[in-house]
Amino acid sequence: MNGLHGIVFCYKNRSDLRELSELRTAASIPFGGRYRAVDFALSNLMNAGVTDVGLVLHGRYQSVLDHVGSGKVWDMSRKRGGLRLFPPLNYREQSTAAPFRGKMEALGAVRSYLREIRQEHVVLMEGDLVSNLPLAEIYREHLRSGADVTVVCGEGSAESEASFLCDADGRVREVLVDRNLDRGRKNLDVYLLSTELLCALTDECCARDQYSFCRDVLQGRVGELDIRAYPWSGYAAQIRSVKEYYDRSMQLLDPAVRRDLFCPDRPIRAKGADKSSTYLAPGAVCRNSLVAEGCHIEGTVVDSILFPGVTVGRGAEVRGCILFKETQVSNGVTLSNVIADKRVTVQTDRTLIAHASYPLVISKGSVI
Repeated sequence: MNGLHGIVFCYKNRSDLRELSELRTAASIPFGGRYRAVDFALSNLMNAGVTDVGLVLHGRYQSVLDHVGSGKVWDMSRKRGGLRLFPPLNYREQSTAAPFRGKMEALGAVRSYLREIRQEHVVLMEGDLVSNLPLAEIYREHLRSGADVTVVCGEGSAESEASFLCDADGRVREVLVDRNLDRGRKNLDVYLLSTELLCALTDECCARDQYSFCRDVLQGRVGELDIRAYPWSGYAAQIRSVKEYYDRSMQLLDPAVRRDLFCPDRPIRAKGADKSSTYLAPGAVCRNSLVAEGCHIEGTVVDSILFPGVTVGRGAEVRGCILFKETQVSNGVTLSNVIADKRVTVQTDRTLIAHASYPLVISKGSVI
């Protein structure tokens, strides 16, 4: 789609993710057995025919860099345009280690890049939004409506920091910026607008020290701009807390949810794990679980999600767990409601039991 340019924000470090975000941003958190959260944003753009995409980064972004590489997986490795990565520390005269306060401040740090965008319209997306959006359809609706800004809204399936009160025709009349208010259509942090308008808003916000797109642009200019809401009733997860990450991951065990998120018309691409097939030993049990390639299972796995290269030893029981890449569960171990980061080793005969309302998170590389 030659008329649309993508900008994905991967700069936020969310404290509610606890150990999961010690070495990474929310955008690079593993999800669904073989994906990273950012895979969904990039795949949404790819499926809409968008080939020029900028990733705005800030802090703990090495994991994102290692994962997305040149963007070849999403057909974005090109001589002209394609995927561009923007660690803003390289673009600010005076920078600190503190995260950006909001999208407008982040865009102000890469203002020269905005002026080079060839396409007439831009879609802004968060790298931690897990959803399979019909972005091409949303873009056509944006053009048809003649709106200044189109915002994509969910139906309460995702935790949101803002919501919109709309007319019957979808025109936004009021923007509520408070995650505790359970009113209106939930904001999924996906916005479509013209490149010219985005550049103008960026310059204006920087001049006034305004940094939030939602509060300073949408809420502050709701009477000036024609803002329209596009309702999305499909699966949507915003990875903003350990509890939400666990709950949304467990929803994938429902076949109906998987069909919604991984529909064949809009495939989700991810970097390959280059692993052999999973081995299930005689006598091993694996029920209602998502198991990626390269796993070795000799024990019992129930209601769990296993990423590539996970080992579950003899007599071990894994229930309601999410085990990241190359986690080693030794013989006789019992795990319940545990999220284990990459390359965790749980030694023989250990027992770790938590509750689904507050899952236990084990940091990357830990030996228990």
